[in-house]
Amino acid sequence: MIELDDTTASAIAAEFVRNRTRAGSPAMGMVMTLIVVVGEDDCEWAMDAARESAREHPARVLGVILGSRRGAPRVDAQVGVGQAGWTGETALIRLSGRVVDHPESVVAPLLLPDSPVVVWWPTDHPDNPGLDPLGALANRRITDAAHVTRGKRRALVGQCTAYRPGNTDLAWTRITPWRGVLAAVLDQHPAKVRSAEVSAERISPSADLMVAWLSRYLSVPVKRRTSEGPGITEVVLTNADGVLRIHRGDGKMATFSSPGRPDQVVALKRRELPELLAEELRHLDEDDIYAEVTTRALELEEERS
Repeated sequence: MIELDDTTASAIAAEFVRNRTRAGSPAMGMVMTLIVVVGEDDCEWAMDAARESAREHPARVLGVILGSRRGAPRVDAQVGVGQAGWTGETALIRLSGRVVDHPESVVAPLLLPDSPVVVWWPTDHPDNPGLDPLGALANRRITDAAHVTRGKRRALVGQCTAYRPGNTDLAWTRITPWRGVLAAVLDQHPAKVRSAEVSAERISPSADLMVAWLSRYLSVPVKRRTSEGPGITEVVLTNADGVLRIHRGDGKMATFSSPGRPDQVVALKRRELPELLAEELRHLDEDDIYAEVTTRALELEEERS
């Protein structure tokens, strides 16, 4: 990593070129720019996760730390290129002073031309990512209501309220395997579902989205129950055949029980952050289903209040 103190966007871009030349690979094979907006305390693990997730999608990873607004405008950066099998580029950019209010002035010149831009907020995120100065640069905006420092439920409701095409939340990504298993269950048992229940930790944005998804597509009442976790532990569907139950107590394997059939063991492992992020990087178009689920989640929130 090359340290650039009190620098500029053009100097950072020039360092990218020099690093590539020194590495013997001046040609760029990157397919996107991934911007990670993160605090100082969380930058190390967030940048590691971003680089790991981008292994199958070589990217320019730009970490942006928004520091204090006091003092003169200043930009500091650490710039490097991929190693150990990762072929992208990386820069960790620290902003301070008045430039904190205009991070796009530094980041925009560093975006790869004619390629998608993704912005990820690993922890706290803006109330409206689509109107954020960095979010406005992106085709895709990724938040994570489960990792905000406080108010996870409020954060999820806020993201549902502020939804616009290109937004998503990793709370939704976490239930992709659950949705796949449930779709298979409904194919095996096509009788109309009469009711449903979701059991999960008391505070679980993913469980709230699961309730909204089931309610939206099954058009039935869905109860939300509290369990010890980890995450979502059980989904129960009741139809004319009886009770269909998927129970996952250890966060790894689930048991599917249905009337008149032996129990089936299903792999349903909780995934690590790089895998979740990599899934979102594969799908850069609008998620129509997530858009519909956010609307239903807000309707359920209004019914509860």
